[in-house]
Amino acid sequence: MLRKKKRCKMRFAIISAGEGSRLSQEGVSLPKPMVQLNGCAMIDRLIQIFRRCGASEIVIIINNEQPLTKAHLLELQKVSEVPIRLIIKSTPSSMHSFYELSKYLQGDKFCLTTVDTIFQESEFKAYIDKFMQSDVDGLMAVTDFIDDEKPLYVGTDKDNRITGFYDEYQKDIRYISGGIYCLAPCALETLQKCMDEGLSRMRNFQRQLVVDGRYLKAYPFSKILDVDHASDIQKAEEFLSNHQK
Repeated sequence: MLRKKKRCKMRFAIISAGEGSRLSQEGVSLPKPMVQLNGCAMIDRLIQIFRRCGASEIVIIINNEQPLTKAHLLELQKVSEVPIRLIIKSTPSSMHSFYELSKYLQGDKFCLTTVDTIFQESEFKAYIDKFMQSDVDGLMAVTDFIDDEKPLYVGTDKDNRITGFYDEYQKDIRYISGGIYCLAPCALETLQKCMDEGLSRMRNFQRQLVVDGRYLKAYPFSKILDVDHASDIQKAEEFLSNHQK
């Protein structure tokens, strides 16, 4: 009799502290984490996927201006099968949000993502399994699908080891960052260095990982979307409808 493979436990974290100003300016009344995609709030979708991937805990940061999201997550905490830790703090950048989350991510491998990152669940599960079986310091989700106003280009060698992160396209670069990061505990040492040096933005943290000699590899997804504009909601819904689990 074949036994079902047991999925490894790890922590997951969600950066959801942005203001979502572009969405609100374009007439979307809900805060970004609560925006519905095919009837499911974006933050709920991530929590459900993380649970199915064996999350031991989910750590979430939201800003001080999200009472609806706060109330929703506080209720979810009471009934969730996986412990949810909620941090409520406004921060100046995504890297600063990561720093607030990092206090609860010490000592083991973890996965971090932004709340509006949309991907195929099957690809994500394969990505998590690959990371748990690997000895890399970071396995970074990348895609060759580019639909971003300011993409972060990812340089790689023939073995998909990451060689650099660039704001502008460089010759022979194939991928951009997908905004999903699987990291080993040593990455938090680099994060602390970034904070000590007064840096901000996740892309600068990623550059510092390379400077520090961390062993990073790229993991290609067929497609990753961000929900930054009202028009992105329909794109995300169509993408998810076409790739049902």
